[in-house]
Amino acid sequence: MSGAAGHPRITERIERLRTLDGALRSPAPPPPRSAKLELTSRCNYACRFCASHLRSCRQHDMPWPLYTRLARELREAGVDQLGLFYIGESLLYPRLEDAVRFAKQECGYPYVFLTTNGSLATGERVRGLLRAGLDSLKFALNFADGAQLAQGAGMTAVTFEAVKRNVIDACDARDAMQADTGRRCLVSASSLRYDDRQPQRMAEALEELTPRLDQHYWLPMYGRESTWTACTPGSAVSAPDAMSRKDLPCWPLFTEAHVTAGGMLSACGLDHSPRFHAADLNACSFLEAWHTPAFASLREAHVAGDVGGTACAQCVGYAQAGPELSSTDRSST
Repeated sequence: MSGAAGHPRITERIERLRTLDGALRSPAPPPPRSAKLELTSRCNYACRFCASHLRSCRQHDMPWPLYTRLARELREAGVDQLGLFYIGESLLYPRLEDAVRFAKQECGYPYVFLTTNGSLATGERVRGLLRAGLDSLKFALNFADGAQLAQGAGMTAVTFEAVKRNVIDACDARDAMQADTGRRCLVSASSLRYDDRQPQRMAEALEELTPRLDQHYWLPMYGRESTWTACTPGSAVSAPDAMSRKDLPCWPLFTEAHVTAGGMLSACGLDHSPRFHAADLNACSFLEAWHTPAFASLREAHVAGDVGGTACAQCVGYAQAGPELSSTDRSST
């Protein structure tokens, strides 16, 4: 089943990227169809499961000339799905609307998408992004209430309520644009399943929001801090549930490019660590970077099912497959 305006649902796009058949399952796969450019490495959240606040380098924005060059190169290489985020919060980037407009009008990307924590996604900002041509806006709704947001990301209960309002305002902006122009930007959300109890914790908030969204789906928790409990203060704290595990090979190495704000092509979709840097795109083209010997060697280890001795050996995610994506589709409002 497809989403509104003929767009496949986000989970359908992810599933296509995860399918490593034929030439894709190779140390030298063809250029990817999807890519994420990190416009800024800054984030106003300090989520304990995320690599963002653990960066060892100075947090900064991607220079505009580097962005425009890479956006063009990726499109010329065959990328047709461009995400304007990676680990940072892109709504902190001052030229985000310009970046969307450039990707759509100057480069001709069929699909430009964005994920946000929602705290800065006011109705005004979202309307600007929609006018610029954004095709998909996803909210990362990872907290059940203000107390859990404070515990897990260092934010406040006021921020939690603001995020909920922003989701509703974004849906209103989507509907208004569709009524005026006939074009619809998908507005969706995902949530991390920290443990088996998190869906119940989030039930009240999601009951209010999911009828307005085009889709909501749950993601497995690969987590950075396996000792963090999602329990809110004052509730019973029990041992964390078993962490979800990834399959080998890890599909982003083969089907989706990830570029840091500093211009490094990373082999990992979840971690900023320099050990995952495959090439410096300030010094070479994207196609050169995609096929470096070091990147090919890492992919070969993934195909063989043994990442021992590689940059990925320290990843907490590998062992056995975790739960599949699960979703609730709302293709109309």
